[in-house]
Amino acid sequence: MFVELNNLLNTTPDRAEQGKLTLLCDAKTDGSFLVHHFLSFYLKGMGRIDAGVNLTVARERGQLVFLEGLKSAVDVFFQTQEEPHPLQFLREANAGNLKPLFEFVREALKPVDGGEARWTYPVLLVDDLSVLLSLGVGAVAVLDFIHYCRATVCWELKGNMVILVHDSGDVEDEENDILLNGVSHQSHLILRAEGLATGFCRDVHGQLRILWRRPSQPTAQRDQSLTYQYKIQDKSVSFFAKGMSPAVL
Repeated sequence: MFVELNNLLNTTPDRAEQGKLTLLCDAKTDGSFLVHHFLSFYLKGMGRIDAGVNLTVARERGQLVFLEGLKSAVDVFFQTQEEPHPLQFLREANAGNLKPLFEFVREALKPVDGGEARWTYPVLLVDDLSVLLSLGVGAVAVLDFIHYCRATVCWELKGNMVILVHDSGDVEDEENDILLNGVSHQSHLILRAEGLATGFCRDVHGQLRILWRRPSQPTAQRDQSLTYQYKIQDKSVSFFAKGMSPAVL
């Protein structure tokens, strides 16, 4: 039996909880399909996209504010900036000041000229947070950045955050471990995509562990988890219980 991710999470755009942090994690596989799912999920939830998700149209309609990291990084070095650039830390000897990046996020959330908010409940999607470590920012500084974003997006504006962090797996990476553990402790929902231990399979591309964290619930009900296998297709991802793939049946 194949199911969609929304069904696994028992969530639709109009029923999505507010003020939540979702962690997307991938280990020995590419978890970008989870990023695409949530981007489509929240854009469709705004009710102004008829079919599919066209990011260009979404930006033109003011539904999406996008910071393209690679292009922006080039701009930092080769273009004169009148104001602090979101990635200004790339030009600084001590790459730990993410305040300009946070100011970019906060500025994007401000009401438009008419005084109306861009979104009823905003969503901050970060793809992917691990890149900041690769650029020389320490894990503590990145966690501070997430704390301020969460205070603004989740608590003040009652919006949601979705963050992708890579799991370095067998490779010893203390900074990445600190970052992953720090974000995990703050998350209400964790989706962990993992490659198969047996290697490549045509009909099963990996498994997805889903962990719901409910701090307000009694200890016995606080954490609930499920594990599914999945297959990535051209325009969708199919999920099924272990041993229920077409290759087995």
